[in-house]
Amino acid sequence: MKVKDAMHKGVDWVNPDTPITEVAMLMREHDIGCIPIGEDDHLVGMVTDRDIVCKGLANGKFDPARAQARDVMTEGIHCCREDDDLAKAVHHMEALQVRRLPVINKNKRMVGMISLGDISRSAPNDLLAGCVKSVAAHH
Repeated sequence: MKVKDAMHKGVDWVNPDTPITEVAMLMREHDIGCIPIGEDDHLVGMVTDRDIVCKGLANGKFDPARAQARDVMTEGIHCCREDDDLAKAVHHMEALQVRRLPVINKNKRMVGMISLGDISRSAPNDLLAGCVKSVAAHH
């Protein structure tokens, strides 16, 4: 099975200057846990709901009314390709201990996102079990 057969399509991104309140509202509206961050037509990071809480709200100096995506985003981004075997993407997620990966096409354009939830609906049980164990490990 290929990543494109399991991923969810139509993922949008926001720029690093996007207010964190807007990022949070997008997460709520779309029932998702992360938003890719892009600048100059390149992915530059990711903001997760956990980033907002741990890097933002738990920081005594954080002002949600003024904060931007860049203030809490995890810089750098790891991706997989839509034509990768699903097992390759799962092993990549395991190695990185991440729950989601942006999916790019051969032109390096983001075309979707693959998550543990997507994998749970598509991957064989043994592949899924190994992924969940690795990704859920304390780090």
